[in-house]
Amino acid sequence: MRQSTALLPQTQVRLTEMAFPFNRVHIQRTRLAFIHLDNLLHFAKIDRDGRLDGFIAAYLPDQVILLLMRRGDVISSVSFTEGGRQVIPIARALRDMREEMERGELAYCDATMEQLAWMYASCAMPARKRFVDEREPTKLFPVLFHELFSGVLELMSNGRMSYFRFQDGKFVNGYYCGKTEEMTVPQYVESLFQSSADGTRPHISAAVFSPASEIPEQASPAMIETYRDLFWRITHAAEKELPGEGTKRAYKTRDALAAAHEPLPVLGTPLDREPGQLVTTADQLTNALAAWTSKVLEQLEIISPGIAATVLKDATKEQRFMLQKSGFFTRLPWTVRW
Repeated sequence: MRQSTALLPQTQVRLTEMAFPFNRVHIQRTRLAFIHLDNLLHFAKIDRDGRLDGFIAAYLPDQVILLLMRRGDVISSVSFTEGGRQVIPIARALRDMREEMERGELAYCDATMEQLAWMYASCAMPARKRFVDEREPTKLFPVLFHELFSGVLELMSNGRMSYFRFQDGKFVNGYYCGKTEEMTVPQYVESLFQSSADGTRPHISAAVFSPASEIPEQASPAMIETYRDLFWRITHAAEKELPGEGTKRAYKTRDALAAAHEPLPVLGTPLDREPGQLVTTADQLTNALAAWTSKVLEQLEIISPGIAATVLKDATKEQRFMLQKSGFFTRLPWTVRW
């Protein structure tokens, strides 16, 4: 496979050279074509041995994707590209991985949730680049101590990512890529700056950011598709009650609430069209659909009192258990009796 030449921004490190700390490796980096991705994700969800905290790293020709996992479930995904870092929808991450099965590679590792939260935070918020004197690395920690720095230092050496947390300038803990048990932290930091056997100095890059205490769990692709389907079931019911007006009112209500509820434009995309990208939590998704549903059905109630509960019952019958679990019905002013 031809190695990608794409570089991580503001560094001389190729994306394909990036490596992350881990506790154990379950799948060594290998060709995506040799991995049944759906089986891997399914195993992580249902098998006791697979219900671990960790990440799947996918090395694609022009990006590196991390699927962040809690107890085997993918809860979020981030991407490293030449354009920078960002949190991306899980559906997009899986789509990009499937489209590059022939040229991509994959590794599957477990890691602590604290480390995963730091990895997420380094992509979710702008990391501030930090100058490092490659010839005098011993000055780095004393400078942070003098500044009373609080946060996480991300230190990268030839693509190996390590994370060091400080509180008021004092080192607290960290996660290190390639550190052996015998090495102390100072010895490990020193090793990151050592030249190779031919005298080549490593590419060093550093950035700082505020650590996240937890990772906001994205709504699953299946949940987003279910809510899109429900949006259109309710819209069709409104059109049936108000021929020629129901669909227009559904669109108008969607657009009026879109500023307060970001998921609505995606939920309101016709099912025969590709929806836009959406990073949202399950609660945000449920709040958006419930707010829209309430407004649309209130308009129907004016014309046909009592119709709201009937429309809800018919539209949600097949998915009522999932909707009950998500709290969708408790956000509405009507009671649906099954």
